[in-house]
Amino acid sequence: MNEIKVKKSPFQRAKMTLGVLALIVLAACSKVEGGADQAKRPADDDKIQVVATIGMITDVVQVIGGDEVEVHGLMGPGVDPHLYKASQGDIQKLDDAEMIFYGGLHLEGKMTEILEKLEKHKPTVAVSKNIDPSRLRAGDKEQGTQYDPHIWFNVKYWIAATETIRDTLAEYDPAHADTYKRNAEAYIAELTKLDDEVRTRIAEIPEAGRVLVTAHDAFGYFGDAYGIQVMGLQGISTAAEYGSKDVSELRDFLVENRIKAVFVENSIPTKSMEAVIAGAKELGHEVKIGGELYSDSLGEPESEADTYIKMVRHNVNTIVEALK
Repeated sequence: MNEIKVKKSPFQRAKMTLGVLALIVLAACSKVEGGADQAKRPADDDKIQVVATIGMITDVVQVIGGDEVEVHGLMGPGVDPHLYKASQGDIQKLDDAEMIFYGGLHLEGKMTEILEKLEKHKPTVAVSKNIDPSRLRAGDKEQGTQYDPHIWFNVKYWIAATETIRDTLAEYDPAHADTYKRNAEAYIAELTKLDDEVRTRIAEIPEAGRVLVTAHDAFGYFGDAYGIQVMGLQGISTAAEYGSKDVSELRDFLVENRIKAVFVENSIPTKSMEAVIAGAKELGHEVKIGGELYSDSLGEPESEADTYIKMVRHNVNTIVEALK
């Protein structure tokens, strides 16, 4: 078995731009003995050091890896992955990690190039990689995204992501493959029940009222999977700017269709939706904020949305109670 060895750069403590930091990481990784395909866990009792980008991935890796992994999440509660810029500390974590999991499909914005290049030097896996592209929603061409990266809003797609995490861990650490498979089997059973629960709850909303209006177009997979029309003020990526035309068009839609509630997101400022609500009020239609949804990040620790399953359940309950 080849043991991954990464030479540390003497310049990592300096204040540098993301581009320079990326070069350091890539230079360090070029010293790896063997490629990512050959990587296997060293024969020791230490936990596998894993870095994950968004909180939803961090949560699943911890569930599947159990006591065999130590997971370091880069993006905490309320952090927008589309706009995220890696810090010096993040680059160090990526450099030190034995294994990296990320969303893929350009979810991580400016970090994407670094992550894709790291795939050649250590196990660095996009959890979306095994989803058939024909099942993916179109992305935002203006932002350079071919596909919508918000796959976790279709629970069945998140099952596929879980299977990718399971298989990656089992291949890297075959001595504990049975543990990873057992943990994944139990977790996937929970996700299957969650998928059924979401469908049942959305059916409580009168069909004419099944319209979900949010700050950005993150819930498309949710709408496709569970039969609810979705509209966002901004595009798939929050890097896409919205303008007065977007606000007026959404305002007019709310008025014409008598939509009674819109939703804000925990990782996006509320001012955009407040402008839409104010515009509708000027035209004589009252719209309320139906609640806060979690789109691109989990909630704070010990909150009602600090795991993937709790996040989905919170979102669905909030939507149904506001629209039914």
